Amino acid sequence: MSVHLPILRNLLLHPTRTFIVDDKKSYKGVELLIAALHVASAIRERCKTETVGVLSPTSAAFPICALAGWMTGKTVVPLNFLLKREELEYVLQDCGTDTVVTVQPMLDFMGYTPPAKHIIKLDDINFKSMPEPIWPASFADEDLAVLLYTSGTSGKPKGVMLTHANICGNIRQIRNWIPIDKNFVFLGVLPQFHSFGMTALTLLPLTVGCKVVYTARFVPGKIIKLLREHRPDCFIAIPSMYNALLHGKDAVPEDWASAKYIVSGGEPLPQAVFDGFRQKFNVTINEGYGLTETSPCTNWCRPDEWRPHSVGKPLPELLQRIVDPATSRVLGPNHDGEVQMRGPNVMKGYYKLPEQTAGVFTADGFFKTGDMGRHDLDGHLYITGRIKEMLIVGGENVFPREIEEVLNRHESVKDSGVIGKMDPMRGELPVAFVELREGATFDESALRTWCRKSLAGYKVPDEIRVMEALPRNPTGKIMRRELKKLIG
Repeated sequence: MSVHLPILRNLLLHPTRTFIVDDKKSYKGVELLIAALHVASAIRERCKTETVGVLSPTSAAFPICALAGWMTGKTVVPLNFLLKREELEYVLQDCGTDTVVTVQPMLDFMGYTPPAKHIIKLDDINFKSMPEPIWPASFADEDLAVLLYTSGTSGKPKGVMLTHANICGNIRQIRNWIPIDKNFVFLGVLPQFHSFGMTALTLLPLTVGCKVVYTARFVPGKIIKLLREHRPDCFIAIPSMYNALLHGKDAVPEDWASAKYIVSGGEPLPQAVFDGFRQKFNVTINEGYGLTETSPCTNWCRPDEWRPHSVGKPLPELLQRIVDPATSRVLGPNHDGEVQMRGPNVMKGYYKLPEQTAGVFTADGFFKTGDMGRHDLDGHLYITGRIKEMLIVGGENVFPREIEEVLNRHESVKDSGVIGKMDPMRGELPVAFVELREGATFDESALRTWCRKSLAGYKVPDEIRVMEALPRNPTGKIMRRELKKLIG
């Protein structure tokens, strides 16, 4: 089972079909295949390690480089170009690669060249010449396909080991859940160094043999233009992107008419954004769920099964359960606990971290997500928060998401993040940070009064601070650890 073989087969069988459109051009099957062969030759000539790094913007460059890496028998390491320099250098050292494949505009954007022995720049390759033929390598199920580095909540980046069976399994699960054929069109801007962008927006459409449209930078006006031009069947984004699209000036309901699946993932979708899309565009955003460690997709709420705040039922072949984190007892429907799962898409482990790997798996092989959630009577999953983010206020459990939902409904608030601060009397107290809508003024007293209308007294923020922009990671999640630094 090898991730790249079905993709290469599609490129060979359909050489004139357009598979990818990015900011530079459209790519037919034969063009992708020739480009991958050229890059494979360069990798085979220079790379002597088992891993090869790929550093590229969201574009056709990533699948070309990834295919080349797999064709030459390498484990591909998608590199996060938004990491701090010392973090990226640590990733290169930890994965042990001697080669990074990239493009010059990416190096210009970063302002430095990664410290790898070999830097292969696509700009230097003559793709119009005849490539050297290469018989593609094949892999066993348990061979590593990618090392995806995730920082988690703290500490140095961890390499998530995803095997060829993991990724092929997740693609199979999605295809058995959502009817996708060669006429399907995907549109997205998610970074391909992230599992969501890599699997759902790159490997899935290429395996099916359909078209995917990329743009490297999220610009709401550009997204609307692409919606009008390509009429996608599926648009995948994160909540902060939907929030920005909601407040764009030129979008109309017709722009979204072709999209059968409008999917939000990465973090919970604020109710205000969901309501806004329904009112302005007559569109229902469906949520999905997954983690880097699960390749990533585990739940996807299909349009005909939509329920408020549900991320959907588990995908086929996935066992999912809710467990009391204190007693490890499996809980029934409508009880909150830790979400645990076991299936073909669950990672092999963390690279060179056997103790951390052992710590996230149960004795019977279930992966402990660290997320709190519950199933309803029909098996729909609802994510309620992170175990580590849960606040204990006067002995009561409080999840930041509940407070953020209330704050985000206020007309002045664009988005919010809630953390806890230690208090000698009550254990913890909630502190909120808000990002305001354009033209709005900050009134802490008014916001606290607003919260009291919908929240129990102990859940009302003890303090509300305004920020010009909330700190976010590359996929748009609010980085609570950065907020914690602001309160000491």
